[in-house]
Amino acid sequence: MKKFLCIMLVAVMAVSLVACGKKKETLIVGTEAGFAPYEYMEGDKVVGIDMDIAQAIADAMGKELEIKNMDFDGALLEVQQGKIDLVAAGVSIDADRALVMDFSDEYVNSKDVVIVNKANPMVASKDDLNDKIIGVQQGNIADFWVSNVENVTAKEVKRYTKFAQAAEDLKNSKIDCIVMDIYPAQELVGANEELTILDGTLFEDKYAIAVKKGNTKLLEQINKVIAQLTEDGKIEEFTANHTAKK
Repeated sequence: MKKFLCIMLVAVMAVSLVACGKKKETLIVGTEAGFAPYEYMEGDKVVGIDMDIAQAIADAMGKELEIKNMDFDGALLEVQQGKIDLVAAGVSIDADRALVMDFSDEYVNSKDVVIVNKANPMVASKDDLNDKIIGVQQGNIADFWVSNVENVTAKEVKRYTKFAQAAEDLKNSKIDCIVMDIYPAQELVGANEELTILDGTLFEDKYAIAVKKGNTKLLEQINKVIAQLTEDGKIEEFTANHTAKK
């Protein structure tokens, strides 16, 4: 009997050690942490509305969330190549993008605005963008919108990987304006008193999670979480939390 109990004890300990040593699967999200309140740095940690949503998706799947902070264009490329599982970075739903990646259900309706230099505004209104040097984030929907001659005939579209770089150039009159989402625009202006947002909405768009083309299983899981978060009012709560922080 003692021998039997010893064998059972060893077996239980072995199973426990295997269980302890087993690591959780990871869900890898790509983002660009310069787009507050959707994604931004808090110390050495990437936080924001999108990261809260990504965490909820990982939790629902029983996975560990791994965040890869990179350039916006790089994140979209890596999800196409299957190097990361999803992109949560204020990604706008776009017909051209939909040819090379799949989108979740939308979770944010956003609007884009125009930022100018307060002391030396080279753009008078949202309808005054023709023949101007316009700053945008490279690969962002604003980049596509102002590059379309049916919308604007810009003198130049200057593309940045970080909005902070665009803000410095606008303060130094190297560009005439910046076009970007209203929430990050408010954050940028709040951190740079020399800048201001013009009245009016330039255009509206919708944000979604991007996954590799054909990854329907992951897409279904993401959509289920988004639907639940929306129903529970959690996305509004995430938005309130991060806009209040900044």
